Amino acid sequence: MKRLLHPIPDAAQALGVSRTTIYELISAGALKPVKIGRRTFIAQDELERYVRSLTEVSA
Repeated sequence: MKRLLHPIPDAAQALGVSRTTIYELISAGALKPVKIGRRTFIAQDELERYVRSLTEVSA
């Protein structure tokens, strides 16, 4: 089964960037986090949307 929510370290690994970069993207509004209790996650769909936005800007 495909994981729907990724903790920050896993999201960073999936994108090939650092945890700091993920937090910077969240602060800039480029990634929208999901909070469950005190934990922060990034949805799989959000990661895919962000990557698509990068390819659209490049094209």
